[in-house]
Amino acid sequence: MQKIIAANWKMYKTRPEARQTAQELAKELSATPPHCLVVVFPSFTNIADVAQILHGIRNVSVGAQNCYPAEEGAFTGEVSPAMLQDAGACWMLVGHSERRHVLGESDELVARKTAFALAQSFRVMLCVGETLPQREAGELEAVLTRQLSTALNGLTREQLDRLAVAYEPVWAIGTGKVATPEQVSEAHGAAKGIIRKVTGEASIPVLYGGSVKPDNAGTLVRLDNVDGLLVGGASLVSRSFVQIIRA
Repeated sequence: MQKIIAANWKMYKTRPEARQTAQELAKELSATPPHCLVVVFPSFTNIADVAQILHGIRNVSVGAQNCYPAEEGAFTGEVSPAMLQDAGACWMLVGHSERRHVLGESDELVARKTAFALAQSFRVMLCVGETLPQREAGELEAVLTRQLSTALNGLTREQLDRLAVAYEPVWAIGTGKVATPEQVSEAHGAAKGIIRKVTGEASIPVLYGGSVKPDNAGTLVRLDNVDGLLVGGASLVSRSFVQIIRA
């Protein structure tokens, strides 16, 4: 299975800044190892420029950070999957903790987005994870079960083949805190067990996300049940993101 290393640029970078970073990445990633798949998730306004610059580089793809689960309509401020495909995105990031906990997206809405993006031929990276109070209360497995079972229920085998899951402990995102290898292994083991129970599918990759940096990426990605990394702040600078890829 290829390791997936994904960059989530969140709400950063103007178009000139995004083009510069993409050009720097293009130079460095022209020989991406075949065992590694790189996905860059820019903001909506930067997708077309980044996709154009990275087009044709082996094992490098561009995705969107969000979508609305409808083909078109009176949904002011939202963006449809077709619009994102037209801009050059082929991956969709769904259910990121900031969408869930800052913008109030429910498990049901995340599930609708997951199913709709898959139906529109996207590859989907579904984010799941627990808050600090939930972890301290011993609710890790219950939270993952709720999030995964809601999002994965009813998906076809073909759709599952285009799905990846990113486990991101909410308490480790942007805080500088990183889950210990033991905590990551525990969470990924639980997630993979739930995925198998819900879908019967054992080969869905599970990535780790949460304050990933060049100095911890190698340790994290070499854990037995970690299939890649979802990188936030450290992906905004091409040099540090390339160091993570090479780790």
